[in-house]
Amino acid sequence: MAGKGDVITAIAEQAGISKKEAASAFDAFVSYISDSCQRGERCAIPGLGSFSVSHRKAREGRNPRTKEKINIPASKNVRFKAGKDLRDSLNVGKRAGAARARK
Repeated sequence: MAGKGDVITAIAEQAGISKKEAASAFDAFVSYISDSCQRGERCAIPGLGSFSVSHRKAREGRNPRTKEKINIPASKNVRFKAGKDLRDSLNVGKRAGAARARK
């Protein structure tokens, strides 16, 4: 799994900038997405996907140990939906194989 350091190194190499500049750009990117979601806005990044806020209603659950009923409060969560370009890049070989199988 790639971590933050791996991503920063890749950005620096591909963009031809220093790791310090890449780290600053990466932090700004993450901060912008976070701020967007906190404002309740959808943040779309062409070629990658979109981040949006989803709302979960309050509900009743059960403690698995005691089977006691508990109230789970309403909450907000961030959802990521992969864009078409990203999905297509992951499924390059699969689509051709599926078309051949149907013939």
